[in-house]
Amino acid sequence: MTALEILGAEPDARERLRRMLEQVLVFAGGSAAAVYTPGDDGDQLCLAESAGVPRTLYGLRDSYPLAGDSPVAAARRSAQPVWFGPEELARRADARGAPATDHWLAALPLREDGVLLAVTECAGGFDESDRAFLKLVAEALDCPAPPPATDAAPRVSSFSLAMDTGRVEVDDAMLELFGLTRKEFDGRVETLLALTVPEDLPSVMSVVEPGHMSIGDRELDFRIRRPTGEPRWLRLRGRLLPAEPGRPVRLAGSVLDASRLRPGVSDVTRIQRLAAALATAGTVRDVSRAMVAALRGPLHADRIALAELENDRLVVTVLDPPEAGAWPESWRSEWRSEWPEASLRTMPTLAAVLREGRAVIWPAGADLEAALAETGPGGLAALPLPAGEGLAGVCLIGWDAPHEFGPDERALLTAAATLAGQALARAHAFDAEHELIGMLQRTLLPRRLPALPGAVAVARYLPTTAGLELGGDWYDVIPLSDHHVALVIGDVQGHNAGAATLMGQMRTALRAYAVEGHPPDVVVSHANRLLADMESDLFATCCYVDLDMEEGTAWCVRAGHLPPVLRHPDGSTEVVESEAGPPLGVLAQTDFPMSPLRLRPGTLLALTTDGLVESAELDIEDGLARMAAQLADADPAFLGPVADALLADANRGDDVALLLVRYDGMATRPLREGWTVWRVPEAAGQARRFTRRTLRAWQVTEEADTVLLVVSELVTNALVHTGGQVRLDLTLVNHRLRVAVTDGSPRTPVKPTSIGWEATGGRGILLVEAVSAAWGTVPVSGGKQVWAEIVLEED
Repeated sequence: MTALEILGAEPDARERLRRMLEQVLVFAGGSAAAVYTPGDDGDQLCLAESAGVPRTLYGLRDSYPLAGDSPVAAARRSAQPVWFGPEELARRADARGAPATDHWLAALPLREDGVLLAVTECAGGFDESDRAFLKLVAEALDCPAPPPATDAAPRVSSFSLAMDTGRVEVDDAMLELFGLTRKEFDGRVETLLALTVPEDLPSVMSVVEPGHMSIGDRELDFRIRRPTGEPRWLRLRGRLLPAEPGRPVRLAGSVLDASRLRPGVSDVTRIQRLAAALATAGTVRDVSRAMVAALRGPLHADRIALAELENDRLVVTVLDPPEAGAWPESWRSEWRSEWPEASLRTMPTLAAVLREGRAVIWPAGADLEAALAETGPGGLAALPLPAGEGLAGVCLIGWDAPHEFGPDERALLTAAATLAGQALARAHAFDAEHELIGMLQRTLLPRRLPALPGAVAVARYLPTTAGLELGGDWYDVIPLSDHHVALVIGDVQGHNAGAATLMGQMRTALRAYAVEGHPPDVVVSHANRLLADMESDLFATCCYVDLDMEEGTAWCVRAGHLPPVLRHPDGSTEVVESEAGPPLGVLAQTDFPMSPLRLRPGTLLALTTDGLVESAELDIEDGLARMAAQLADADPAFLGPVADALLADANRGDDVALLLVRYDGMATRPLREGWTVWRVPEAAGQARRFTRRTLRAWQVTEEADTVLLVVSELVTNALVHTGGQVRLDLTLVNHRLRVAVTDGSPRTPVKPTSIGWEATGGRGILLVEAVSAAWGTVPVSGGKQVWAEIVLEED
């Protein structure tokens, strides 16, 4: 079948013909190639297809008379290849308009009718190998298919890459080289690049990226790893072809299997990759995963287990595959938790290997105890992992089918074991120190959150995994008087011991100012002034929310911190827009504006630090929007899973604090009444009369005398021992009546240890303690509040 017949027989034959011409450009050093076939009248040889630089640069025409003196006509009439250099071309009549640069031309007749024309600018023209290749191409253009590759020569494949879209056309031979089927290949060059060995990827990208290549030839050897894990060397030869009408700039060329010409992905390379992976492995799990990735695929192993050695027990850190059914029954019987523990007493052969400290390989059928024999019936390698003067653990690698262990493979296993042992020791120390850091961090945070009337709170703290660093993130939930609660979250600049220490100081200061009864802006302002007076080089951000459980209202104060995120009962979410003050410690005198919030029952309030919503790839606004979207899809009935799901996307390069509060509203609203006590002789009596009227209005008859006694003693103490205003407040909720007396003195009443029979005072606090279920005192705005609770009998 001739080239002309091919073009007429199949719709895509022209594209295949073009690709064959592109091979001329790649392998024969051509700058242009074309095929001419007889025209309809039989007197002309007309251009059928071309490739390379524009042919007009060399004075090539669209057609030549068959009876003329052109190289195309000469080759067709003589049925022999003709080769012309610059001098011969200059003397020919059809050379007018040819470029001044020297070039060489070859014309080879096809078996029937057509002519293959090739042009090169290489010094000396086409050499012997180039001429042989051109003859092969001429023969191939007359054959239904190219001759099959033999075992003696590497198999060659071809491709054509569109530089503007990244779409690549490949033949079946190239797909076979990459280990892909036609169905698996999506036509994208990225699919092929994904199989390239990472170390070689920059070199390959320099060829296939448009900005890295000029018009001309390229040749490159690179390594791939086929989907089966098999390594392979490939050699790419290509030429960047200029754009033509209707066709973009393309990289055309071929890829051949160079594994016989170059060494494979050697064991040295594998060790280098493993060393690089272990150098960045921070935890024991990281080391285990690196070992599995470096050994199981390349060695075609069926299972790998890596275990730490703790006294006489093996604590397994990774099993690959992780399914229990892939491991011996005796192993499964020892599993007591997520990761199994196996006693060395059950595997004396392995215990002996560990005592000797040398890698041992058993072939198929070796006489081993069941726990080992079932791990590798076709072969088993036991690699002690040395660390200093001892052992860090052991790695078991097993095969199901009989496996032959070559000397190179044994050397690979020994080297890998040495690297893994050292990395495991480092990772174990890192894990221990990281746990110590985490424990220290947790001691600076609340051990547990208080139970809240009308709300549920859940908090999480996630330390950073970037080194052994103490974080400065914190949270707190502070119950206040009158069913208020303060919700606090903050972040101290830096990740070190100084940041953690300052975090503890700021958390304590905010808690102290809050329980004194100050408004939210005053609490934050006091904390800011304290930090500024400490003359620290660090600053802190915080968000303080004072939530009234009875009314469902709140005041929010932000000091350079992220705003709260609300999830409303209908599932809608809102990133609260509120004015913020500067971070704490930046300015000693500044204002911290308060913003109101309204919470309906079922509202979820979320406070967090920037580690959850910001990273190198994510800005804060997008992170808050993502967090709001996750809250919209969450079930607020289960706050624990909601918090865990949010932390799944956290940036582990920073520590993260998260506080979630679901406001449900109080089932029973408290009854409240208050009275300002005047400093008059009958003040105690007036306080008792006010209390009696209030109890009558509340229909409280039980324990009325007890309540009046407590009111009389607390009011009298405040009038006698303090100056300034005195206030009495009564609160009734859930059959508990609270009596609270506020005065302007910060001195806490002291309960006497002993009272003589002749003493005229000092018994008031003892009486209050005796008749009350609980009593106490809290600081309030420069003074104090003494309170007592009396339990009322239910009707």
